[in-house]
Amino acid sequence: MSAEQKIRSYILENYLFTDDESALGSDDSFLEKGIIDSTGILEVIHFLEDEFKVRVEDDEMVPENLDSVNNIVQFVAKKQAI
Repeated sequence: MSAEQKIRSYILENYLFTDDESALGSDDSFLEKGIIDSTGILEVIHFLEDEFKVRVEDDEMVPENLDSVNNIVQFVAKKQAI
């Protein structure tokens, strides 16, 4: 399973309570669409740290890194490349 599939499945199961892939676009903003609130983002960060063995620093907790499936995939890839 690719990183994108893992992230998408996590969001669908834990926040949208579905396995319907069409319920979440890769560029859908979690905040704008009301999918995840600030507390939920902390849970996503814990998931990323556990699943992908990356450390999310305080200054990296910004929408550019965490506000869509695509943003998270790019962020994780960048962190794993370091």
